[in-house]
Amino acid sequence: MLIPLLLLLAGFVILIVGGELLVRGAVRVAERAGMSELLIGLTIVGFGTSAPELVASVEAARAGSPGIAWGNIVGSNLANSLLILGAASLILPVVVPRGPLWRDGGLALVATIMLWLVATTSGITVAIGIIFLIILMAYLSYAYRAEQTQPAGASALHEKAEALEISDTHLHDVQPLWRSILVLVFGIILIVLGGRWLVDGAVELARLIGMSEAVIGLTVIAIGTSLPELVTSVIAAYKGASAVALGNVLGSNIFNLLLIGGVTAIIAPGTIPGEITGFGLPVLIAASILLLIFAATGRRITRREGGILLITYLVLLVYNIVAV
Repeated sequence: MLIPLLLLLAGFVILIVGGELLVRGAVRVAERAGMSELLIGLTIVGFGTSAPELVASVEAARAGSPGIAWGNIVGSNLANSLLILGAASLILPVVVPRGPLWRDGGLALVATIMLWLVATTSGITVAIGIIFLIILMAYLSYAYRAEQTQPAGASALHEKAEALEISDTHLHDVQPLWRSILVLVFGIILIVLGGRWLVDGAVELARLIGMSEAVIGLTVIAIGTSLPELVTSVIAAYKGASAVALGNVLGSNIFNLLLIGGVTAIIAPGTIPGEITGFGLPVLIAASILLLIFAATGRRITRREGGILLITYLVLLVYNIVAV
């Protein structure tokens, strides 16, 4: 059991480090290419910070482990909505801008419901994956136009980018173009390698301890790939930018569902395991509704409400493990 565990841990570390290098290199290359800071924030940063979850799910899908692939997507959003936002709210109550909340939070909720409906009826098809990616492209286009006319945090993707900039003060450091490209390429190599090790270790560990791949994906993989988001949101809250923490979570949820879900569906169409369709997705829908209710009341998520979110996640985590 030691070797699969070490492989899993090494995969996590390499994946996270690779994701950070990918974002730094891509941002600097994009800046040298003349892309606006707004467009970089909405695209490069958004895609880059979702790279660990994307690679983990794609590698799992390619390896014939849909439980890990979809469990990672659903579990990451549960961790975002309950664990990460709960922890950030305990540090500082999260201020909620009402417009972006209903638009971005509503989109994440609708996408979750869509995924649950197709998973329990027709199954996951290539067409569904393409539809998810089209919705994401439409949302990115809308967010870009909204940010140009309403620059003060008009979308969750803007807040997601701002959260990263708050936590990484060296993101825009000037360096030679060749070095930025090298960092970018090295980051890509690391996330591919880390994703492969992560999935191999998770599959073998699930086999050895008798835990389903879906539960491994919902818990261990999801928490590991969500660690960068946890650090980013906690630092943002600690620095007083609590509203940014909410945008970071909602932006991550949208990317996880539409980008990673879309790509996974195209690469490995088929059925989603029953642990996810019968438990994970319904719980995520309930958690998304609870989050919207908390955020809408008083236009803030209080420390008490954050504590409820955090406790709910811990209870779900224990239930998932014990129920096995």
